[in-house]
Amino acid sequence: MSGQGLSTEEVAGIREAVAAGRKPKVVFTASAGQIAGQVGQVVALTDPEVSDEFVVVRFGRDELPFSPVDVAVAPRGAGRKVPPAEEPAAEPVVAPEPEFVLGTPPPAARAVGEDASARPVESAKPARRAAKPVKAAKAKGPAGLTVTLAYAEGEWTVAAQQGAKVLAKPYVVKPAEALRMVGLVDVSGVQEAVEQILAAERTQAEQQAEQLRSELAEVEARLAELREAG
Repeated sequence: MSGQGLSTEEVAGIREAVAAGRKPKVVFTASAGQIAGQVGQVVALTDPEVSDEFVVVRFGRDELPFSPVDVAVAPRGAGRKVPPAEEPAAEPVVAPEPEFVLGTPPPAARAVGEDASARPVESAKPARRAAKPVKAAKAKGPAGLTVTLAYAEGEWTVAAQQGAKVLAKPYVVKPAEALRMVGLVDVSGVQEAVEQILAAERTQAEQQAEQLRSELAEVEARLAELREAG
């Protein structure tokens, strides 16, 4: 099992697979806690700029966010169920109580039916170390919402997307509406840039209007000459 997590290229490949409707398998790394070695399915990738835990993995009935270091690409065949191997019958020994004991191991137990002079059974093994606590799952909130105001080829457009779902494809808005939207963003330089674009468009429109008026004057003069000649 890889302990390095997902590389940038693997994240890009998983994002393409999810966009195509697939659910790539991943295996949890040691940084994921007690579920390390388990296999899950990536069902979505949210915006990494909003949260470091943008890889949404379905594990059992839950869909939880993890960071790229918590998961790695699952090897081929990972997650398939195999019949459990038949376990050998355990030797009848007196089980120590409680199951997890800290400190000195309990005295050696004797085999059932063996008399007092017989060799004692090997001492019980020291209790296992407490397992690494399961990583607390964060409450899954709503996917991030992105609203984009863009200017290209003389048109202002607005688009909206929540997570991987497109809420509104780019649609055209009036320059005045675009200026009002930008006015809500208190970022130095943004409103000045929009005003410069609008000023350039205004100048261009005035030049076109002046050219049309000049052409119209020429047409009217020509028409007047034709009327006089008639």
